[in-house]
Amino acid sequence: MGTNNYLIVGGSSGIGLEIVKALREEDHDVYVGSRTNDTLTQMDGLHHFALDVTADPISFEGLPETLNGLVYCPGTIRLKPFHRLTIDDFLDDLQVNYLGAVKTIQACLPRLKKSTTGAAIVLFSTVAVKTGMPFHASVAGAKAAVEGLTRSLAAEFAPRMRVNAIAPSLTDTPLAQGLLSSEDKRKASAERHPSKRIGTPQEIAQVAVHLLSEASAWMTGQIIHVDGGMSALRTFR
Repeated sequence: MGTNNYLIVGGSSGIGLEIVKALREEDHDVYVGSRTNDTLTQMDGLHHFALDVTADPISFEGLPETLNGLVYCPGTIRLKPFHRLTIDDFLDDLQVNYLGAVKTIQACLPRLKKSTTGAAIVLFSTVAVKTGMPFHASVAGAKAAVEGLTRSLAAEFAPRMRVNAIAPSLTDTPLAQGLLSSEDKRKASAERHPSKRIGTPQEIAQVAVHLLSEASAWMTGQIIHVDGGMSALRTFR
């Protein structure tokens, strides 16, 4: 596979950072839009620009004329009982998870259309869309919108572009640290999964890189569950 241009939004930490590292290992040109770049300063061949996905409009000045792929990583984990969720909570989750993705794709669409090999878009959902979980009403609703967007755009952009989403379960990232702040919490979280462990950002990143590559050229409109079996299995001992 030759060198491609990829934009990773939210690529300075967690899963996004691991996607950036994996693409750079393959010598692709990687553009990262994020609020900070402290974790990126030592990486060669990387282009960073300050980006706030809640801003309106979003500026993507400095991107190349052609993009071969886009990954939108920003997300939230706002877990509250339903009666404590405010309308602003729901709106904030929609802004970051869904509308930020919408604005990013709209802004990048002319560049993605110029890819001669067919561009790929990767979005992020959550296992909590398919598997009902308490306290997830706001984030699951926002991520369900992302799944609808994934399928709708996959149909609209076919056959020129592919659009897929990854739906992870709890992954060991900075975003999830509040849920993994003690050994007891980590153990309890691991035990809830059929695989009996928490996911790593590297594992999720490898799936994203696959979805960007020509190896997944016949995959579009899919929600890929990388969740330790959480969405599909019930283990009884």
